[in-house]
Amino acid sequence: MSFSSVNYEPFGIASPAELQSKLAEYEYLADETLSTTIFLSLALARPLFLEGEAGVGKTEVAKALSRWLGTELIRLQCYEGIDVSQALYEWDYSKQLLHLRAAESGSVDGIHSKINIEELESELYGERFLLKRPILAALSSTGGMPPVLLIDELDRADDEFEAFLLEVLSEYSVTIPEIGQIRAKIPPIVVITSNRTRDVHDALKRRCLYCWVEHPTFEREVEIVNLRAPEVGLILARQVAGLVERLRTMGLFKPPGVAETIDWAQSLAILGAKELNERLVEETLGSVLKYKEDSDRVRASSLSELVRSAVQRAR
Repeated sequence: MSFSSVNYEPFGIASPAELQSKLAEYEYLADETLSTTIFLSLALARPLFLEGEAGVGKTEVAKALSRWLGTELIRLQCYEGIDVSQALYEWDYSKQLLHLRAAESGSVDGIHSKINIEELESELYGERFLLKRPILAALSSTGGMPPVLLIDELDRADDEFEAFLLEVLSEYSVTIPEIGQIRAKIPPIVVITSNRTRDVHDALKRRCLYCWVEHPTFEREVEIVNLRAPEVGLILARQVAGLVERLRTMGLFKPPGVAETIDWAQSLAILGAKELNERLVEETLGSVLKYKEDSDRVRASSLSELVRSAVQRAR
């Protein structure tokens, strides 16, 4: 299979609209722009780079693709200081040591004989002693359906790690000095996310299809709450979505994402709420706001006015 070839019906999906419907079956509601970008990334076998504020649903794209395709989701969570060994591979030193001790006693694999030193060294750096980390595991997949490789929050990693990813994203291959080049027989579906705490280099972005993921519209967020938490009820779901929409305009340190909207709606439903009121909002702010400064700012404003505007928005 040529990685540059185009499959105009990736995984049997003929259009972005069909993909949008398929993802909805697996509880992910994508808008037209996002569904088109996902469709093209699958057709072109190109990595998908999703950028946007935390909580807009970027990571959920990879999860939904994995559920739809019935394939493994391999997740690499990036963080400051992550290096190649944590992303690609490590040698299983304890297993190598046991092998050496067995060789010294002349009982490797149950064979009592003197082992040639060069042969022993070559054995120690073979695939049987290789611990495959997420990227190598994705490239080494031999199943019929490619795995989904999620490289999450790449903006937390440093420039050196980005440079390492260039070979992976260009050729779907990596080079291990002791073994040589390992190239994927089937390219994984790669989803990269960034919260844009820093800019990711152009060289990496050029290898990807890009989409900026916005917070959902009011109506879309209501749909998401109804899909993920049907017990909430339509009236409460609309009021919660309306209030969250308002909170995102208040210049908070961490505006609530979709996950917080769902959590808040579910929390209110557990408390038996059918509609919002000032007391319930006051008591459950911890379900939607995760910083004291944000909670203080909201409480300092008029909660009654916020609730009133949410109720009006929901009509």
